[in-house]
Amino acid sequence: MKAIVYKQYGPPNVLELTEVEKPTPNDNELLIKIHATTVTAGDYRMRKADPFLARLYNGLFKPKKINILGFEIAGDVEAVGKSVSHFQVGDKVFASCGIGFGGYAEYKCLAEDAIIAEKPSNMSYAEAAAVPIGGITALRFLRAGNIQNGQSVLIYGASGSVGTYAVQLAKHFGTKVTAVCSTANVEMVKSLGADKVIDYTREDFTQTNEKYDIIFDTVGKSPFTQSVATLKSGGFYLNAAQMGLLPMIRGLWVSKTTNKKVISDAGGERREYLLFLKELIEAGHLKAVIDREYPMEDIIEAHQYVQKGHKKGNVIIPIIPAV
Repeated sequence: MKAIVYKQYGPPNVLELTEVEKPTPNDNELLIKIHATTVTAGDYRMRKADPFLARLYNGLFKPKKINILGFEIAGDVEAVGKSVSHFQVGDKVFASCGIGFGGYAEYKCLAEDAIIAEKPSNMSYAEAAAVPIGGITALRFLRAGNIQNGQSVLIYGASGSVGTYAVQLAKHFGTKVTAVCSTANVEMVKSLGADKVIDYTREDFTQTNEKYDIIFDTVGKSPFTQSVATLKSGGFYLNAAQMGLLPMIRGLWVSKTTNKKVISDAGGERREYLLFLKELIEAGHLKAVIDREYPMEDIIEAHQYVQKGHKKGNVIIPIIPAV
């Protein structure tokens, strides 16, 4: 089968389209024919081994455990192991590959109890492939922040994959949503339902008189001290992209010494999250924002684009065209 591999850490040009052996499912696994995957921040960070701790998981000097990236997929079940009972050949599914990655290929085996569900009936494969990582991340952080109807919520980085889902989910939960993004994305973010959109190139949200029950930084670029100061009493500062020891210590200190909470780890993925998102999608309350599509042959260009940090929603890599 065709797959995109990398044999060393580094810039996008370490990625190579080649032929590898097609996997065979174990007794508890599904073999999925992949129609679409995405390029996420997790993909390029693993490729770069950034943060450095990625090397402790994947190989100190070169990739050993994972050499096919791709965090999320959508496709068809082509074969099932003999102990699989909840899926059958022909099912249309979408899934998170988790820390095993493997979506940059024509086929992927996943355990039946993985983060996998039937594809939303009103979504294309490309749209469905863009849901598991951004959608689940947004959902689990907002729930960790104890989001409640009537609250005031600010989403920082509202135009990215996690941010676009966070805006829609926060509205679904009945909150007043203020979104922060760049000039070029203001109208798109408004279309997702944000009550107010702040262009960070023109206005600093921490310099207004507004206070928030939840501030959700989806990109790790909001000013920590000022953001915490902008929270209401008992508020939550959620950071889905926090890295490093110092931010962790600062967060723990605030959580221990004040009545405000800093959360940078909202727990792991669960299939129930994906099923919840599927219900919202089929009810018309949630959609995927697609920025660009790149063929497998242009994976280097796709990684270059995503690594710049300015994508609008999601970047798709079609794999095997759906018939």
